[in-house]
Amino acid sequence: MTYLSANAPKDLTTIGNLDILHNKTLAVFSSAKCPGAIILKTYDLMKKLRETDITVTSGFHSAMERECLNILLKGKQPVIICPARSIEGMRIRAEYEEPLKEGRLLFLSPFPEEEKRISSERALRRNYFVAALATSIFIPYAAPKSSTEMFCQEILKWGKQMYTIDDEKNKNMIAAGVKPVSTEIFK
Repeated sequence: MTYLSANAPKDLTTIGNLDILHNKTLAVFSSAKCPGAIILKTYDLMKKLRETDITVTSGFHSAMERECLNILLKGKQPVIICPARSIEGMRIRAEYEEPLKEGRLLFLSPFPEEEKRISSERALRRNYFVAALATSIFIPYAAPKSSTEMFCQEILKWGKQMYTIDDEKNKNMIAAGVKPVSTEIFK
């Protein structure tokens, strides 16, 4: 966790297949509200991704991120879910049982057992953790002046490949140096 240096978690808690951590990973972050055209393009991209071996990781917290997860769970690629809280004693939803059995789902948490509630501070810590874990990053949409945009500007300094949907509504991200998504995301 070189990107996090002194802020790297001391311990991690897991449920699922740890071998997934050896794969190329794509982190997904999105603002809570997303324009319709970007939603449709993101759905198409997720449908392509679910047929690859690229591991997709996120907190899957915003509405767009949750929709991405719903699409990905119907595919074959591995997924890492990083909640913004401890996973000790967490109940596993029915839709996660089959991907867990297939060995293509991993829950990963940098939070100790006593941090059981989600908070905005934990969500930000989780997002930095997910970004540090990922090989590259996909941001379907980051609203101008939003916390997602500010987070992405910080992550850009790390030098990781970052992608977004090529759309007029994402001109803020593209101007900041985020690449419009292309087929290279699948390599």
